[in-house]
Amino acid sequence: MKRSRLALASLLSAVALALVADPVAAQSSVSAELISQLNNKLLYIAVPITLLVEGILIYTVYRFKNTDEAKPTQENRRLEITWTVATAVILLFVGVASYGVLANENVTFQSGEQEVAPDGDDVVVDMEAFQWGWRASYPQEDVQLSSTSPTVVIPKGQDVYFNVTSSDVLHAVHVPELGLKQDAMPGQSNVIKTVALEEGTYQGYCAEFCGVAHSQMYFEVQVVSQEEYRSFLNEQSESAGDIEADDDVVREHHESVARSPIRA
Repeated sequence: MKRSRLALASLLSAVALALVADPVAAQSSVSAELISQLNNKLLYIAVPITLLVEGILIYTVYRFKNTDEAKPTQENRRLEITWTVATAVILLFVGVASYGVLANENVTFQSGEQEVAPDGDDVVVDMEAFQWGWRASYPQEDVQLSSTSPTVVIPKGQDVYFNVTSSDVLHAVHVPELGLKQDAMPGQSNVIKTVALEEGTYQGYCAEFCGVAHSQMYFEVQVVSQEEYRSFLNEQSESAGDIEADDDVVREHHESVARSPIRA
């Protein structure tokens, strides 16, 4: 009985530690920070459970290695109540911690229930996927990027909304370091929201197998200061007249893909 109480106390201590612990490393975005915090909390629970189960397994193998016939286990109500309560506490903690992250708009933005870009300084980026590239634009600024493997520039410390869709088959926007991932579906717009915390360039790609050149669907997200972001928009606006028509850009992209080796 002392062992079971010790096990329960260890698990409850792990739960308490997870509630007050914060990750040390700085995160690149609010979305990535929320996901990282949840992963760390679940890890604090998973490690002692794993050690406890493996310890019981090793003890059982060693203790009964020379037993020829298995004997039925005697009923122990206190032990059964103990592990039932411990399991309930763990599941309750996991449920509460997960809901706190999954209900956050920076992880699961619900465009039908929440307003897109309610503040004047909020940034909206349209990301339209096609086989096999991206059309990126800033509808509020009437700016469209000419590249089919664009570098999307966003400001640090500002709410950014990515409006994701597809013009043909299923695709998916994924920027792992920023904690961003969203399906791109034909005829449907899905919105993801985040706030970038660290300046830098982050790799993005298509995370849904979409055909022969799927592995070449890359883009970048560059996080800059507010001043650099405004300068970028001004430069794009001034060069808008030199941007080729969408059909020409897409045609050149298809020709480039056809000439390039397919990367696994």
